[in-house]
Amino acid sequence: MAFSKDFIWGAAAAAYQVEGAWNEDGKGPNIWDVTAKYNEHIKHSETGEVSADHYHHMKEDVALMKEMGLKAYRFSISWTRVLPEGIGKVNEKGLQFYSDLVDELLANGIEPLVTIYHWDYPYALEQIGGWRNKASSDWFLEYTKVIVDALSDRVKYWMTLNEPQCALGCGYLVGAFAPFQKCSTPELLEMGANMLLAHGKAVKYIRENAKQESKISMAPYADCYAPEDDSPEAFEKAYKESFVSKGDQFLFSMSYWSDPIYLGHYPEDFMAQFGDMVPKFTDEEWAMISAPLDFYGVNIYRVGSGNASRGEYGRDWYQGRPHTGIGWAVTPEALYWAPKMLYKRYGLPVMITENGMSEHDWVSLDGKVHDTYRIDFTHRYLRELKRVSEEIPLVGYMHWSVMDNYEWADGYDERFGLIYVDYQTQKRTIKDSGYWYKSVLESNGSEL
Repeated sequence: MAFSKDFIWGAAAAAYQVEGAWNEDGKGPNIWDVTAKYNEHIKHSETGEVSADHYHHMKEDVALMKEMGLKAYRFSISWTRVLPEGIGKVNEKGLQFYSDLVDELLANGIEPLVTIYHWDYPYALEQIGGWRNKASSDWFLEYTKVIVDALSDRVKYWMTLNEPQCALGCGYLVGAFAPFQKCSTPELLEMGANMLLAHGKAVKYIRENAKQESKISMAPYADCYAPEDDSPEAFEKAYKESFVSKGDQFLFSMSYWSDPIYLGHYPEDFMAQFGDMVPKFTDEEWAMISAPLDFYGVNIYRVGSGNASRGEYGRDWYQGRPHTGIGWAVTPEALYWAPKMLYKRYGLPVMITENGMSEHDWVSLDGKVHDTYRIDFTHRYLRELKRVSEEIPLVGYMHWSVMDNYEWADGYDERFGLIYVDYQTQKRTIKDSGYWYKSVLESNGSEL
């Protein structure tokens, strides 16, 4: 049995992680451009200033996507490549790059899926408060207008925010990602509210102004738990555990972000803890934030770990567990349980907007990259996705990543790509996993 005939097979990447050309053709600085090279959190003080140099290798990269048979490419727009100061004057050369990318994709039979924001916040706006500033949702709307007006005649799929949990949780709660800050709870509550408003305003603008019918979602990550056994009681326990708002770590939860957007209210346990501290929305704002979306986009890599602090082991985090190069546990059942739970709670078809694994790949003596572990990993995960496809509606699957890239605080040590990138020469090599993935697409998953 194959996936549905309209299932979308693709791969994904993000602007700062692959583009390079950080200060070319009028692009302005973002928070990663300014802070990464000076921060102790980044391995080897590495930055995305060059990375995979996709900005100069775009046509070559699209040709490789076509060679792998991709039906879709999910990519993000660099806010400051389009609006160097975050607002105000448009950088036409930067906007043209994305227009050319969309044209190149379509010419090669590849559907463009645009992520509006993937963590590279404009430094100029960060200097005047960033997401803390009450005007931040209007800044985001101004940016959204520019790219929607320019691209929506050819782009149908839009994702507003990628992993807002990491954008704020890693960037402003624990200080592990740019801009490497640790903010107070009232600040974080305000920032989260402004980001939810930004999502709502963007959705409203796309619905009312896109030049063709659009499919809209966002792309948080899922941290769902797997039931301990096959009983209904175990499922309900895991389900409830999956949607807790995590207390003072609320920014990392799914329910904090998804309940307002898909259900029109904050989680009950979150409100019970923070109450009057939570910024208030008007009825009109709530209507924007919770405007209907077309599918639930979600990044899934593993099930919730269940491990306690101080290193104690849990049921999904145990001695000798299989894990990827970056240390994430290999738990294929995540692609069964997470979509199932998300559909139960939010009632929308699910698109896997990211899934993949890192390893320390290299080019073998025969000139090829034999990443058998990535083939095995992806095969296991896709079998679980295929299993849940018989129970809930699915939209598509985007492998992370289309090519090796800058993995944020882990620099270039981790390789997630289907395409190997030699950062010294910028030579590309499709890995064995890329050719294997092509065979999956050609059979629409029937051979998994």
